[in-house]
Amino acid sequence: MNRKIAAVAAMVALQGCATGGSEAGMQGQMSGGMSGAEANGSVMVGGAAMLPSRTIVQNAVNSKDHTTLVAAVQAAGLAETLGSAGPFTVFAPVNAAFDALPQGTVATLLRPENKTQLTGVLTYHVVPGRHTAADLMRMIRAGGGRATLRTVAGGTLTATMSGDKVMVSDAGGNMANVTIANVMQSNGVIHVVDRVLLPR
Repeated sequence: MNRKIAAVAAMVALQGCATGGSEAGMQGQMSGGMSGAEANGSVMVGGAAMLPSRTIVQNAVNSKDHTTLVAAVQAAGLAETLGSAGPFTVFAPVNAAFDALPQGTVATLLRPENKTQLTGVLTYHVVPGRHTAADLMRMIRAGGGRATLRTVAGGTLTATMSGDKVMVSDAGGNMANVTIANVMQSNGVIHVVDRVLLPR
């Protein structure tokens, strides 16, 4: 699985500001709810500055809102892969999203014998390439209101919009809201979401 992720093709990094009104509105809204961007380009997530000079893993371990996700990544043995060059787009569920799963689900997934299943769930949240909020919105418009995102796990996610907000749905139709967009990393971008997405 690590070899599969590391082999994904890199996309050109699009880090500029959106030119469209709703794209700019979304980015401004997402930034405003998390203490804004700092002078060095970092944003605050889970009480910590996410530095764009660091990798996805190096930043995620500092977010108090993503301790469950980090523990799962470590249990699945994906830390090294998500610390590689990428680039990757990660839809990162907060702790509350994992807490909302049926009781015992997380504990079961973290068992060594369920490593393959855990890896499948985690890599379902990872899309090859660096897709900013503006990129996703352009893809949604080009697709007539929805965009299909092929994940590293092999399944697909569906991105849609409601006004200037982006949502991502899993194979079962469960929808996650992007609550913090464009958390730029040296090897990709993180979009914080409020729900765990599950493959079939």
